[in-house]
Amino acid sequence: MPQSNIMPGFRPAIGFTLFYLALIVLIPLSAMLLKTLQLSLNEYWAILTNERVQASFRLSFGAALIAAAAAAIFGFIIAWSLVRYSFPGKRLFDALIDLPFALPTAVAGIVLAAIYEPRGWIGKLVMDSLGIQIAYKPLGIVFALIFIGLPFVVRTIEPVLQELDTAMEEAAASLGATRRQTFVKVILPNILPATITGFALAFARGIGEYGSVIFIAGNMPYISEIVPLLIITKLEQYDYAGATAIGLTMLILSFVLLLLINGLQWWVRRRSGQL
Repeated sequence: MPQSNIMPGFRPAIGFTLFYLALIVLIPLSAMLLKTLQLSLNEYWAILTNERVQASFRLSFGAALIAAAAAAIFGFIIAWSLVRYSFPGKRLFDALIDLPFALPTAVAGIVLAAIYEPRGWIGKLVMDSLGIQIAYKPLGIVFALIFIGLPFVVRTIEPVLQELDTAMEEAAASLGATRRQTFVKVILPNILPATITGFALAFARGIGEYGSVIFIAGNMPYISEIVPLLIITKLEQYDYAGATAIGLTMLILSFVLLLLINGLQWWVRRRSGQL
């Protein structure tokens, strides 16, 4: 059977797909690249080596990595609890996990800033007991990114845990394996690829997050200014070439990091026999 007859309307479907890809992805990226090419190599390098720009890159990528790692740990615990245990209010708790998907990011940022500010409910408690300020500091950015990245990890790990046969754990226990050995040898190899996927999704979301961060960050240059805010600042100053240069660099770095994460995921799948 010809390949085009397997799915009715194959040519219109693939044509629409390519048109959509070009319109939404390729054309904007090409425009950003062309705008950046208006700069000379020295001008481009001067923008990237600016101390304020470097501080923003360190904060954005560092906070996204830390938040994604924390979301991976807490997301696994939450997914495990939802799949393996029954408790009162489980359905409500399960529905609340998806709240960051539906909640506008600006609303989430305002709520988080109100809770974690020094006079807020949690912020005042932490400030009085530990002397640590959360809001308007890099720590507040990490908290906001954990909030928006956690659902990605939970919803990625949850289906894998549901499909994981508990008979394998019972067999390991019957052979004398401890709980730790069962987790390391049986459970972890099966959920690690999904955990890495959730980590990558949370990291990708955290790098470009804007709405939920600006209200809790404080937006102080060299301290709590993220790259998306710096790009907005460049645009407000009509420095379009500088904004696109920063955006293109951020895109390249994000792509390289995600490529490394996907390579790690492929290696883990291959070692665990899933490929």
